[in-house]
Amino acid sequence: MRQFLQNQKGLVKDVFDKVYDKYDLMNDFMSFGVHRLWKKDLINMMAPTKNKKLIDVACGTGDIGKLFLEKTDYEGTVFNIDPNENMINQGKKRFEDCKNISWKIQSAEKLSFEDNFFDYYTISFGLRNTKNINQSLNEAFRTLKPGGRFLCLEFSKIENTNLDFVYKKYSKLIPKIGKFVVGKSEPYDYLIESIEKFLNQEQLLECMEKAGFVKCKYRNLSGGVVAIHSGWKI
Repeated sequence: MRQFLQNQKGLVKDVFDKVYDKYDLMNDFMSFGVHRLWKKDLINMMAPTKNKKLIDVACGTGDIGKLFLEKTDYEGTVFNIDPNENMINQGKKRFEDCKNISWKIQSAEKLSFEDNFFDYYTISFGLRNTKNINQSLNEAFRTLKPGGRFLCLEFSKIENTNLDFVYKKYSKLIPKIGKFVVGKSEPYDYLIESIEKFLNQEQLLECMEKAGFVKCKYRNLSGGVVAIHSGWKI
């Protein structure tokens, strides 16, 4: 697999240390709030049942876990995982009264959980930030139960050339928006470059299959601005 920006420069921790306190606000600004609809699409595609365990890796401040619990009437358990302590602390503040969520500072490449433990594994806008995508997928496969499902929501490649042109023009404005909202542009320079260098839809499917997942598929959202990839462990 080709070398990714985060491997070359080791920027990821510094990036999120700079933006954690306005992470949610900036997500709303950048996507005009559409990221919330994408995350709901992820949970709807999952169609979780009650009394199941979800691990959400690169959880940020906990959006996916919240949606999962709402979908299951809070009859489930969420393990929120993120390598950034500041981000975890922000999430804990948001959901301090929720008893169904636990938080751990860990990386996607090395999870502390036993084999065959989770019913669902999600990672949203985080896979491209891992140091080793293949190892992260291997860990996802290891920790899922047989019959468990992997779902990844990530920026992807736009198929329509006109939409792609408009999106790339807009992307150039994102560091300026970051400067205005967060006071820093550098994290968003990284964001745009990491998206450009990330795998396309078919390449990510191949990586999932290599890790052992079956019935792998993807669904484009917003014309391929993002995609949801899904696979099963049997």
